[in-house]
Amino acid sequence: MNSKSMLIEKIVKRTLWFLLSMLLLSIVVFYFARLAPGDPLQSYYGDAVESMTSPELDAARERLGLDGPIALQYVKWISNAAQGDFGMSLKYKMPALDVIAPLIGNTLILGGVAYILVFALATILALFCAMHEDTWIDRIICKVGTAAYYIPSFWLGVVLVLIFSINLGWLPSSGAYDIGKSDDLFNRIQHMILPLTVMILSHLWYYAYMIRNKLLDEIRKEYVLLAKSKGCTKSEIVLKHCFRNVAPTIVSIMAISIPHVLSGTFIAEAVFNYPGIGALSVTSAKYHDYNLLMLIVLITGVMVVSSSIIAQFINEAIDPRMKLTEVTAWKETPQTPLS
Repeated sequence: MNSKSMLIEKIVKRTLWFLLSMLLLSIVVFYFARLAPGDPLQSYYGDAVESMTSPELDAARERLGLDGPIALQYVKWISNAAQGDFGMSLKYKMPALDVIAPLIGNTLILGGVAYILVFALATILALFCAMHEDTWIDRIICKVGTAAYYIPSFWLGVVLVLIFSINLGWLPSSGAYDIGKSDDLFNRIQHMILPLTVMILSHLWYYAYMIRNKLLDEIRKEYVLLAKSKGCTKSEIVLKHCFRNVAPTIVSIMAISIPHVLSGTFIAEAVFNYPGIGALSVTSAKYHDYNLLMLIVLITGVMVVSSSIIAQFINEAIDPRMKLTEVTAWKETPQTPLS
């Protein structure tokens, strides 16, 4: 089998795996959401549900697609979703896609900026610690970083709001921008400072520690001794040689970290009432807004599974041994001749 055929086969397999993962995810969430206690009609009709008769309740459930067995409801939902119709939001009384569309940008901006800052700062911090290995500053950074990593994000967010929003009044405590200032970049930045601070402090040392250890492993290799014998300083060795060799590993770590950073974004949105799909997912679950919840889960699932597949491709591109392993496994598998 040539490399082109193997690539096509690999793409087909991973596409099928992606679709199967999304299907299983939708089934699990669909069933568990409907088995949760509570009446979704309360979200749509409010207190008027209490005065509705049984025939009116049955008619309302039929109109909203909430009647019949759960399996039948799922078949109806998945057939409509395949055509781009994700149903009506029970709480907002408008198409679920229209509810989410304006908020996806907010989540991507917050998560994207946090993603870039976390890895930029983690790389800088790891380089600094590697160049000052086992000194007092390295030990202090390691201890402080470990302590910061174990601080709960929601507790840290509340503390920051109490200090910088309530007591000092320097920064806004919620929202993505002030009313009427959606185009004001400075105003948006002000609203992002506290959520970004929580996300960076929660994720920074986790990745800085991994990169630091990779650099220290590289520093202990034989070519570093040769570089030292030629008169190279430790800074030159770490920056010009070790970091260049570790860079592919950092790229690989970045690729597989998207779900981790995405979950941190959702937590920050919930804590700071930041209008994104993370905060919306909490609201949709609270009000049994099934259609909205399903769409959020699918969007999140697409991001997570896609990042996993992309990470696998990146790993194979960085480390050719993974491709060789697949080729060897295929060659060693007995092939059945065509009759």
